[in-house]
Amino acid sequence: MAVTPKTVLAQWSTLVEGLQWSPKDFYVSVEQALQRRQLPDIFLSRINYAEGGPFSAKREYLRVTRKDHIFDICGAPFGTGFFFSSWLGERPHGCLGILFLIPLLNIFLALFRRETYYKLDTAMMFQESVHNAVLEVIDGLTTAKGIRALSELERKPVMRNFFGR
Repeated sequence: MAVTPKTVLAQWSTLVEGLQWSPKDFYVSVEQALQRRQLPDIFLSRINYAEGGPFSAKREYLRVTRKDHIFDICGAPFGTGFFFSSWLGERPHGCLGILFLIPLLNIFLALFRRETYYKLDTAMMFQESVHNAVLEVIDGLTTAKGIRALSELERKPVMRNFFGR
């Protein structure tokens, strides 16, 4: 079972009408685009999220992990189009996360988990790099298939709670 991010920081999605493609081929293309970027400390994997309850069908996602962040990327046929989405979130800290629920201990641990410009900048670099790799793949495919390119608005992720911690 896939572990979802503790906090969603950014989300992006779009449906490209008239495009049919294999999700697995999309993931391979994104992996190749990421490898060309030579991003430090990333780990690529495939995960399965249940579509509903524990006995429901599963949907495969491409997961890109870097330090404290998870980027889950989805590509799926939908009707006459192909749907793309991505979710940037904070990585759960397992048992350590339970310690953050204890008020006095949380204050002490927070001293060692300070948010710095460096941490925020590297998180933004990670987000921009992975998102740009996804867009590069989509742009290449829409151009090759003669489908209109994504508009500027369709290209922008929605940022959430990134600075309001």
